[in-house]
Amino acid sequence: MAGCDDLDRAVVQWLEWDKNPQTLAEVRRLNCDGDIDQLRECFGTRMMFGTAGLRSTMGPGFSRMNDLTIIQTTQGLCRYLEKSFSDIKDRGVIIGFDARAHPPSGSSSKRFARLAATVLASQGIRVYLFSQITPTPLVPFTVSQLKLCAGIMVTASHNPKQDNGYKVYWSNGAQIISPHDKEIAKAIEENLEPWPESWNDKLVDSSSLIKDPYEDMKSKYLECLQKHCFHRDVNKETKLKFVHTSVHGVGHKFVQAALASFNFTNLLAVPEQKDPDPEFPTVKYPNPEEGKDVLTLSFALADREGATVILANDPDADRLAVAEKQERGEWKVFSGNELGALLGWWIFTCWKKQNKESNSLKKIYMLSSTVSSKILQAIALKEGFHFEETLTGFKWMGNKAKELIDMGNTVLFAFEEAIGYMSTEFVLDKDGVSAAAIVAEMASYLAAKNTTLTQQLKAIYEEYGYHLSKASYFICHKPEIINQLFQNLRNYDETNQYPKTCGSFEISDIRDLTTGYDSSQSDKKAVLPTSKSSQMITFTFKNGCVATMRTSGTEPKIKYYAELCAPPGNSDFEKLKEELNDLVNALVEHFFQPDKNGLTSQPS
Repeated sequence: MAGCDDLDRAVVQWLEWDKNPQTLAEVRRLNCDGDIDQLRECFGTRMMFGTAGLRSTMGPGFSRMNDLTIIQTTQGLCRYLEKSFSDIKDRGVIIGFDARAHPPSGSSSKRFARLAATVLASQGIRVYLFSQITPTPLVPFTVSQLKLCAGIMVTASHNPKQDNGYKVYWSNGAQIISPHDKEIAKAIEENLEPWPESWNDKLVDSSSLIKDPYEDMKSKYLECLQKHCFHRDVNKETKLKFVHTSVHGVGHKFVQAALASFNFTNLLAVPEQKDPDPEFPTVKYPNPEEGKDVLTLSFALADREGATVILANDPDADRLAVAEKQERGEWKVFSGNELGALLGWWIFTCWKKQNKESNSLKKIYMLSSTVSSKILQAIALKEGFHFEETLTGFKWMGNKAKELIDMGNTVLFAFEEAIGYMSTEFVLDKDGVSAAAIVAEMASYLAAKNTTLTQQLKAIYEEYGYHLSKASYFICHKPEIINQLFQNLRNYDETNQYPKTCGSFEISDIRDLTTGYDSSQSDKKAVLPTSKSSQMITFTFKNGCVATMRTSGTEPKIKYYAELCAPPGNSDFEKLKEELNDLVNALVEHFFQPDKNGLTSQPS
């Protein structure tokens, strides 16, 4: 946190550099009022650029998303790109944006995208700037299709309405990983003062360097997606009705077009939520991962119209939630792990029908993150293809997928439990649009066989072993408490050792990806990359359960993920579920200690 002298210097610098009348006036007012607390909030800590790029509240100050911090960030990115690519001026960068806006500060995703384009074009760099809002996956798709040096997506995904973000993709079409983040952060610090033309966003309308690839890339995306449609006639004839919600985000047009390209004619959109609205007026949280609360209007429309499957995207359409009506009339919302199991089974089944030769399995891969279900591993073991685990997040899976593809392999599918699915190779990131079309085809195919998604999920677990999972989080706004909680696990009961039990459950192995320790390895060193900047500990229990506790990179949350993996044949679902619940309760009581640490549990 900045001291008074540092705070004064930051405010003076802001007043000199900011040319946005609204944020400039707000800082002047705070300064005149001597509102030190508010000034500290705005200027106390500069936003840190990381592998997730930037994400913060929109408003004035160096700790927030605004015109000036977008200019500074893009100037740093620009200098790093110039250093990294000798042909950056010819190849260029793609920029996309969602529908977020914050009228009090004059901020919007579109405004930020125009300023980013201005900075790059002012340095002679070719810029492809989408003229309309787009789903996030269209940015990495365009990077790959046009062989660009980088991509920028201005979005805060499913964060609260006051937030925005700035996400960067590298030339390989995947999100950046280290050391790019550190080098970009360093370049930002070296280029804080706005360049002469950086504020002149009229360049966007006049520069020959700036082109709009929207129509071409949308058409090309749908063309690529159609290669993943295998049952066009079944889709056309299906009696199933689907409901789609874009939760006031950018997904409506693209999902409608995607399902139409698969020959579906029966997709109903939730009218109150289909158009972009930065206020997200019908939901408390614009995040379909939160479950039934976000889907209330979808359930109502589906019940009225006789639809039995709901497809729900988050506001930037890179995630997908799915719900199915059950025989007794209630709705089941599939968890990310359950939908991962269904999609993994379906995509492999479709691939197998197209590829009869068994030796082609040698080059087939599926991926999931370390906190996601191990169901793909179980399917891979039985079917004979390869499975690889990565660190949490699609930045790792996208880069690993590209590495495998470049070695001549095929990556059929990757997923994370946070309802993110990479169902194609043409987008090396999670993509809620392609996932929606592929889930719809799977559902219509199963319906033609008189079965449902729920029934097929049970069949998958019976064939490959039940994988029951439970995930949730606690909210904590005090980083020092979060750090102490994890330090207490490393020095459990002041023994200078990790815990050996959690309640009545015995621990067999511990992996700490913050420190690099892994008790299951002969040298006690973790195989997966480690990071001191985030907390992540995984406990393997003697009963076959695996539980991970980790901090979020973008929100004030401590998350937990627990999964009980049973071998095929152990189908006592209720007993397995009870055992998993007991273990999660022990994890919360002994390791999180919410009352002692002042943690708030996930809203129910």
